[in-house]
Amino acid sequence: MTLTEFTATLSDARAPSVGPLLRALWHDARGDWDEAHRLAQEIETRDGAWVHAYLHRKEGDVGNAGYWYQQAGQPVASDSLESEWQRIARALLA
Repeated sequence: MTLTEFTATLSDARAPSVGPLLRALWHDARGDWDEAHRLAQEIETRDGAWVHAYLHRKEGDVGNAGYWYQQAGQPVASDSLESEWQRIARALLA
């Protein structure tokens, strides 16, 4: 699935058949931060930590986001939330 195909599913009523981290991004993009966070915090990998970091950055919890960026081995993002969302989605779709 490409990023374009994935983002096209955002208007669908149900999440696409993708892994939990992409489902977390899908729920986040549709405004369901709580479900996105629930999914992300269950995945104890660097990618899971990256999604978790993004979500805490989005909610404005910079300290918690910093911790999760460190766990992910990623620099603290300074670009727009939309750009980071796309960057994470591309990495997960690769």
